[in-house]
Amino acid sequence: MRIGVLALQGAVREHIRHIELSGHEGLPIKKVEQLNEIDGLILPGGESTTLRRLMSLYGFDKALADSDLPIFGTCAGLIVLAKDIVGEAGYLSKLDISVERNSFGRQVDSFESELVIKGVADDIEGVFIRAPHIAEVYGNAQILSEVEGKIVAVKQDQYLGVSFHPELTDDYRVTSYFIDEIVAKHKKASA
Repeated sequence: MRIGVLALQGAVREHIRHIELSGHEGLPIKKVEQLNEIDGLILPGGESTTLRRLMSLYGFDKALADSDLPIFGTCAGLIVLAKDIVGEAGYLSKLDISVERNSFGRQVDSFESELVIKGVADDIEGVFIRAPHIAEVYGNAQILSEVEGKIVAVKQDQYLGVSFHPELTDDYRVTSYFIDEIVAKHKKASA
C-alpha cells in the first residue's frame, strides 16, 4: 500500500522509514492532489498551531475534512484530529476525543515510557515531547493506551491517534498496526 506523510513539518523522513520497514511505500505529501495517490496518511508531530496554519494555507484542511482517508496522527497530529481541544474548538474533528496540549510539561520534561497498546504490543517505547494527552473519550473512540493515568492512544473507525512519537524509535509496530489493521480494513470495506 502507499502511505503518505504530510510533509509540512515534523519528522517526515522518520515516518517514511517506518512505513518502508513495514513493507509499504511511503510518500511525502506536499500537495492536496497527492491525497488521491495514497491509501492512508500520517500527520506527524511538530507544533499544532503551525501545522493547522500550514494545512489551511495549502488547502489540506478542507480536503481532509471532506475525505474518509485513514489518518494516523502523532502528537500534534493527534491534536489536529481531535473533535475538541481543551479551551478551543477542534480542527479536522475526526476523533471523538478532547485533547489537552502540553499536559506532560515543557520540552525539558520530555520522557520515554514503555507502553501497553491494546492490539499492538505490551512493550512499545513511547517518546513524549511536549506531549498532549486525551482528556476525554466519547462516541466511538476506543482507548488503546494510558501512561501515568492519562490516555495516550485511541482509535476510531479509520483513525488512529497517539500523544507520543513512535517514529523516533526503531520500533515500527504502531505504524504497521495503522497500515495492516486500519488502512487495510478500510480499503477492503471500501472496495
